[in-house]
Amino acid sequence: MASGADAAAAGVAALGISGGDGEWAAACPLLRRNLHLLAPDEVELAKMLLNEGQMHLFEHWPEPGVDDDKKKSFFDQVRRLNSSYPGGLVSYIQNAKKLLADSKAGKNPYDGFTPSVPSGEVLTFGDDNFVSLEAAGVKEARNAAFVLVAGGLGERLGYKGIKVALPRETTTGKCFLQHYIESILSLQEASCKMVDDGCHTKIPFVIMTSDDTNVLTIQLLESNSYFGMEPSQVKILKQEKVACLADNDARLALDPNDKYKIQTKPHGHGDVHSLLYSSGLLEEWKSEARKWVLFFQDTNGLLFNAIPSALGVSATKGYNVNSLAVPRKAKEAIGGITKLTHIDGRTMVINVEYNQLDPLLRATGHPDGDANCETGYSPYPGNINQLILELGPYIEELNKTHGAISEFVNPKYTDSTKMAFKSSTRLECMMQDYPKTLPPSAKVGFTVMDTWLAYAPVKNNPEDAAKVPKGNPYHSATSGEMAIYRANSLILRKAGTQIADPVVDTFNGQEVEVWPRITWSPRWGLTFKNVKEKVRGDSSISQRSALAINGRNIFLEGLSLDGTLIVNAVDEAEVKITGHVQNKGWTIQHVDYKDTSEKEEIRIRGFKFEKVEQLEVNYTEPGKHSLSA
Repeated sequence: MASGADAAAAGVAALGISGGDGEWAAACPLLRRNLHLLAPDEVELAKMLLNEGQMHLFEHWPEPGVDDDKKKSFFDQVRRLNSSYPGGLVSYIQNAKKLLADSKAGKNPYDGFTPSVPSGEVLTFGDDNFVSLEAAGVKEARNAAFVLVAGGLGERLGYKGIKVALPRETTTGKCFLQHYIESILSLQEASCKMVDDGCHTKIPFVIMTSDDTNVLTIQLLESNSYFGMEPSQVKILKQEKVACLADNDARLALDPNDKYKIQTKPHGHGDVHSLLYSSGLLEEWKSEARKWVLFFQDTNGLLFNAIPSALGVSATKGYNVNSLAVPRKAKEAIGGITKLTHIDGRTMVINVEYNQLDPLLRATGHPDGDANCETGYSPYPGNINQLILELGPYIEELNKTHGAISEFVNPKYTDSTKMAFKSSTRLECMMQDYPKTLPPSAKVGFTVMDTWLAYAPVKNNPEDAAKVPKGNPYHSATSGEMAIYRANSLILRKAGTQIADPVVDTFNGQEVEVWPRITWSPRWGLTFKNVKEKVRGDSSISQRSALAINGRNIFLEGLSLDGTLIVNAVDEAEVKITGHVQNKGWTIQHVDYKDTSEKEEIRIRGFKFEKVEQLEVNYTEPGKHSLSA
């Protein structure tokens, strides 16, 4: 007999499945007849599955000699599912049984908790406090690491590629990932300049991908030379999917198209914590004296407007956890950051979904439920799923939990008896639920910034966005791009530039404000102070104008723009832009999202630019230059 078969036989014997012990073997005779095919660790996995009530997985197995390769590949998948989940499949199945029982019983996860308004910081853009917090945040940035959760495709948007490859805006065409990397590099450089002796710190950048996005993300980075970042700064962590659940007994679902494969679905972006824990990166960062980990999602084009000041809040307030937030109207479809106090004394500050917050408030002595206060907004700020964690306490917590995050299950039942599911379900977890397991001593707070400055996610396709009730945010490619122009216009206006008021137009059924199409590279305007230093004299920009600034030392000094101006300059060039620039500019053309002659990334916006006329100037030589039109 071959040595592999000997080892398998020994493994079978060790489990007491051979010879006289017929009870376990009798329970699953088809598996028993195939046991000699399995390696010792596969035998262990088989016994674990039967112990956890998963006998149905083997009920269709044929005799040895038929589909043996497929039987082995089944255990390859089981091995992966077992190793990628904290505590293995035993924990997954047991957690599922408990959560499914709670769901069937209609148990409220907030039973025993009373909500109250947590403590946090509310910032006003451009005031002295904001400017000083931005400076504090830039100084801290060299001690930070950034983590992007990017496991999703753009299918929900009507785009087949990965979301981070979508243009953030179409004036320059730069994609989200390029903007994020350029922003981190700008923070890295600005932060190092604030240290007396300078520094050569490279800010680590982690991207969590999935099976759907991994290859395409790597291709996007490699084909663009990592957008200027050193490849060694970027780490890719791929999340695995989790097993689907067929019924209330947490029986694992087989793939309808392959009886040797367990059906799997994504577990959610909460996996980022266990991936970071198992990767060893956190300990590596600790050894490099890093202090902060910033988590963000894939398509909020305004996020880096908020990062410097929010990091400044974390540093000055000593927050272990800082959730970025925006003002939230009562009952608005965005989770509210809430302090929960249990009757047993436990407290936590977490995101409570909007459809749970109102009934929770009503059930705990607030007859009006989720209502606006004197500010015109709910006292529970809107969670935007961007977190800043202090590294030391984060590592301490993950050493206890191994990165496991509080999970939930959301089965779709066939009827009110809740006996059967319409289709298989799975356990899910969310990145922002990390604070649920923290001790009461943890300093958990939030930072609220204006929505126009910090939050314009791109997640809805044109049809869904057009159905959004008037006055509510569309969260589409259309609104996401227009929000960038609005934010940049308002920032320049605050810095003293005359910016014309917007006009209102409708694209793909969405009524939006159209501001001048103003964009700049992060190294030009990383903070409000940077922008103010580069805008001098009385400058004005008309509504139909477009301005693209690509360079560090470009100064607007009495510029009057009515048309399109594109300025590109190397960092060593200092460029002064003055005088009157007028041309036919770029006009906005409406595009129907059903028009297949246009690219998907244009169709989902509902508009494109017709580049009629522009002034484009390029400064490739160091030294002082001026454009006097």
